[in-house]
Amino acid sequence: MEISIRNVRKTFAAFPALAGVDLDIASGELIALLGPSGSGKTTLLRALAGLEPIDAGQIRFGASDATHLSVQERRVGFVFQHYALFKHMTVEDNIGFGLSVRKGQDKPDKAAIRRRAQELLDLVQLSGLGKRYPAQLSGGQKQRVALARALAIEPRVLLLDEPFGALDAKVRKDLRRWLRELHDKTGVTTVFVTHDQEEALELADRVVVMNRGRIEQVGSTAEVYEQPATPFVFDFLGSVNRFRGEVQGGKLKINGLSLGTNSPLAGAVDVYVRPHDLRLVEDSSPGLEARVLQVQRTGPIVRAGATLAHDGARVDVELSHLDPLTATLVPGARVRLLPAIYGLFPPEGDAPLKTLPDVVPNAVPEQRGSRARA
Repeated sequence: MEISIRNVRKTFAAFPALAGVDLDIASGELIALLGPSGSGKTTLLRALAGLEPIDAGQIRFGASDATHLSVQERRVGFVFQHYALFKHMTVEDNIGFGLSVRKGQDKPDKAAIRRRAQELLDLVQLSGLGKRYPAQLSGGQKQRVALARALAIEPRVLLLDEPFGALDAKVRKDLRRWLRELHDKTGVTTVFVTHDQEEALELADRVVVMNRGRIEQVGSTAEVYEQPATPFVFDFLGSVNRFRGEVQGGKLKINGLSLGTNSPLAGAVDVYVRPHDLRLVEDSSPGLEARVLQVQRTGPIVRAGATLAHDGARVDVELSHLDPLTATLVPGARVRLLPAIYGLFPPEGDAPLKTLPDVVPNAVPEQRGSRARA
């Protein structure tokens, strides 16, 4: 079931929770709504479900206008963060609840409801637990029951509101993998809300990054991470270092370092570089001189904090423990850093860049040009 969202607006008092949202979701797609608290992602999800009436705009499910349909008429399955299971009902009865409350000819008989519940217990890998009560289940098992209950009504669309937020890290990771496999089996168009960047990037076909009631960027997980369209997306999706730079004659200047660029920008720019896109280089090579403050090793990753010699700005660096130059990363050491991939934007406060930024792989000193990703 494809979904079309056009100019959807929702205001709470004077706060614009949704400020003209446009989005197309393909049938069978798994979409992540990603953003900080207050970005509008949960409001948009509830609007899709019919739980939150919108002030303006249109929501279509396939060829049908669903804008003013009730929750029941939309036939959506909704999974809450905290499960919302009925404590006095068995797992089997919880799963079959949506079918048992149907009216007239739409209501299956008890045997059919039990069969459907058993099918879904098998699908969510909880066979044999149908007679238990929610209090007898782990958090991960409860969330699987909640998903099975949402699927029992054969929804046209499955909506999940931070479904793994109440679980510990290990269970979350296991359930993310399981949910992806479940989606591939069922093919149900699925939209889930999360503020966890790793969760969105691991699970979704496409990611919708939201901020202040608007969509900042929509794209594949690779696109939003590797080609962020705005400074907000760059900063929100992982750690980032920001430098002041200047573009002149096809060259980017940062603190005396000259790099090639084909950016359409000219003059002062903000340069965004992720910690793992800073490379350590030999003392004789061009680079940004910095002094190491502290070093931390976490498994195969070596993280270091440093200050730039030019202006004292703080920078963070991440390297593989296999990098031969990691041995030079000791507190107090002088090192040279070269941005390998970076994004250029107008200085903060200027008009936002309407096209993708110049995100440059394998940046090198000025004797070679750069190649922008499109």
